[in-house]
Amino acid sequence: MNLFFSIIFLGLLSIFLLFQPLNIKQQEFVDVPLFELKDFTLYELDTKSLRTIMVGSAATRYSDRYTVKNMDYTDNSKTYVASMQAKNGLYKDDFVTLDGDVVYTREDGLTFKTKKAIYNKKTSDVVSDVGYIAYLNDDVVTGSYIKYNNLTKIIYSKNVIARYQLQERRK
Repeated sequence: MNLFFSIIFLGLLSIFLLFQPLNIKQQEFVDVPLFELKDFTLYELDTKSLRTIMVGSAATRYSDRYTVKNMDYTDNSKTYVASMQAKNGLYKDDFVTLDGDVVYTREDGLTFKTKKAIYNKKTSDVVSDVGYIAYLNDDVVTGSYIKYNNLTKIIYSKNVIARYQLQERRK
């Protein structure tokens, strides 16, 4: 009987000394997607009207932002409707960051193309510092930097090369 308990005791002691406890690694998830969308149209409304429309082929919603593939963003909240398309977009707070073949179009005919742009919804400024080409009717402007305000219709630019058509007045 003593031999039986001695064998059990030695077996338990060897298990205790030879086997290490299982180490479970815990992982903290900081940036977890809330949901994902495919082929979607997102409408932003206020009490008076439709403010913005965002269309894309795929989007991921996080707690503080949307990331969008093939983004088509339309801002209808100001005097002129402005539409922006890009391969990738990030919508966070009041900023829309567009990346990859960005095309900005306004309903009065102004269009510019660039590789990257940031649109501020509060101030209606769209800024690109990676070079652009802009079109309005037959006029063409290229430069290395553009800041365009959708409310005032003022364009700030650097390293500008412009080709424009002058119209003669007939009396």
